[in-house]
Amino acid sequence: MTASHPRHRRALVVPAGMALATALAFLPNTAATAAPAHQGAASADAASLSYVVNVQGGHGAPAHVKKAITKAGGTIVTSYEKIGVIVVHSSNADFAQTIREVPGVQSAGATRNAPLPSAATTDLGSPKVLSAAEVAEAKAEAAEGQDPLQGLQWDLPAIKADKAHEKSLGSSEVTVAVIDTGVDDTHPDIAPNFDRAASVSCVAGKPDTSEGAWRPGAAESPHGTHVAGEIAAARNGVGMTGVAPGVKVSGIKVSNPDGYFYTEAVVCGFVWAAEHGVDVTNNSYYTDPWYFNCTNDPDQKALVEAVSRATRYAERKGAVNVAAAGNENYDLAADEITDPVSPNDGTPSDRVIDPSECLDIPTQLPGVVTVAATGAKGLKSSFSNYGRGVVDIAAPGGDSTKYQTPAPPATSGLILGTLPGGKWGYMAGTSMASPHVAGVAALIKSTHPYAPPALVKALLYAQADATACTDPYDIDGDGKVDAVCEGPKNRNGFYGWGMTDALDAVTR
Repeated sequence: MTASHPRHRRALVVPAGMALATALAFLPNTAATAAPAHQGAASADAASLSYVVNVQGGHGAPAHVKKAITKAGGTIVTSYEKIGVIVVHSSNADFAQTIREVPGVQSAGATRNAPLPSAATTDLGSPKVLSAAEVAEAKAEAAEGQDPLQGLQWDLPAIKADKAHEKSLGSSEVTVAVIDTGVDDTHPDIAPNFDRAASVSCVAGKPDTSEGAWRPGAAESPHGTHVAGEIAAARNGVGMTGVAPGVKVSGIKVSNPDGYFYTEAVVCGFVWAAEHGVDVTNNSYYTDPWYFNCTNDPDQKALVEAVSRATRYAERKGAVNVAAAGNENYDLAADEITDPVSPNDGTPSDRVIDPSECLDIPTQLPGVVTVAATGAKGLKSSFSNYGRGVVDIAAPGGDSTKYQTPAPPATSGLILGTLPGGKWGYMAGTSMASPHVAGVAALIKSTHPYAPPALVKALLYAQADATACTDPYDIDGDGKVDAVCEGPKNRNGFYGWGMTDALDAVTR
């Protein structure tokens, strides 16, 4: 089955009372209707687009390149000199083509199709919010020593996090950055563990450190707040419990009010994390506007290069980068995939791509931990992308109870998380799987504080519980195979090295 394409490609939001299977069928397609703004000749009143210009890193932007940018009608917004990425705004439709001819420019491309600011509009839906009565009921039934809502979190025992917490909650010296839609740090389950110094808004492509800039606006998605709670909701007698309830969590806001994650914001997010002592980053999104970025296209090639430089820089500075595999039931190791949603801020078309040449960024970038989702029965979630050699590890992301029903007292097959305004609610998607792995990586870092990213990743994979292919995979029971898993028990396309293991993270 193939899901529709909400802008939060890594999360499936579920209105109250709606089964996940129904949500998969009816979530709105959020592609904007505006025509690509960079088509046609530039005019005096042409709308500006944003660009990345990539030069050699470590030396700053050469003077002649800066001069050429100005001459071509560009305005430099900021320059990330360590990695050689320059963010530029220009209303010249030929800007990228012109600047690529300048000596010292390695690649350049438009990061968007919609003009600045984005003209896209959409209804992102809403999570299934727990009512006061449901919270009270869960609290009354909570086991001794548990947070009130922990009984609803079937995902914690699925990765042995409940057992891990008997040994360690994680170290407050470890910070996980949620690169996402923003984090509500005033939430009672997040506030005790929030790292203000490592939080920022990167929406404009450069850091905004003003108070609360990292929070989602009232009309913006709760996605990042949900993810943050999954990772590090405090064990404090309030609400739920995170995978690593003793570590710190920060918010790096990179999606604009319309829900787009553009390259300049993503680059800013990784660079900020790199330079502010972050140990793990969680990335439950793809970089707009292209689901897959093809390196034979000069614009898309520049976006791949810019984000690649940023992720490599973050890893060199000590961060393990974790990303969600996506929710379309795509085989990312297939010879070809039909991408019907790109560009999602312009006029999309059904383009056939080779996923080994056209990359979902940051998910498919070298060094990034790619996470597939499982449901309450431990099977690949009906929606989760997969692919041998692409998926590294699996973790709970939820599924419809029609397909995978949790054991009581849990009643929902989705994943509980924190929501802005001091609330809690359910969501599903590989967006929810990735933070489980980010939390386990944080526990490993807590146990091995001097371990570099390569060792943390090696331990993450070695400690995973090997999970054999589900064969045949007929998740809806209609007699038809819904996906084909390839590979051995300890390294296959559905589960990678296996299910992430929080208990081993604190004991080995």
